[in-house]
Amino acid sequence: MPTHSEIKKLPYTADQMYDLVADVAKYPEFLPWTAAARIRKDEVVGDHRVMEADLVISFKVFRERFTSRVMLWPDDRKIDTEYLDGPFKHMKSNWAFEDAEGGCKVHFHVDFEFKNAILQKIIGVVFNEAMQRVVRAFEARAKALYGTPS
Repeated sequence: MPTHSEIKKLPYTADQMYDLVADVAKYPEFLPWTAAARIRKDEVVGDHRVMEADLVISFKVFRERFTSRVMLWPDDRKIDTEYLDGPFKHMKSNWAFEDAEGGCKVHFHVDFEFKNAILQKIIGVVFNEAMQRVVRAFEARAKALYGTPS
């Protein structure tokens, strides 16, 4: 079961990075292998928001849709995602954002396994590189949205 954890310091505020990652509907504009996104539900539940989102991932000859529950904790600047339906046996991801001198620290963790053994083997070979590419895509999106801080 592949997992990836990363902490990255970026020259943006924690709020900027939180807002960028929370904007799931925009993922197809910049996130590798994300062909489409649709927010099915978006509601406030106490101190957080809960979204249900469909993402279509496209990798080589595979194209799969999956549904996730995304819990947005704006006061804590945390985002938790859990798998509901699609090609995975399981999938969870967590984001946390904290202000740091000169920007913020972004904490990212993902753990998933595909039901399809062939797709799992393909991903397994390039998993770490793929996750680094995803994180770099968020960095590039931040630069496009917020510019290069001086």
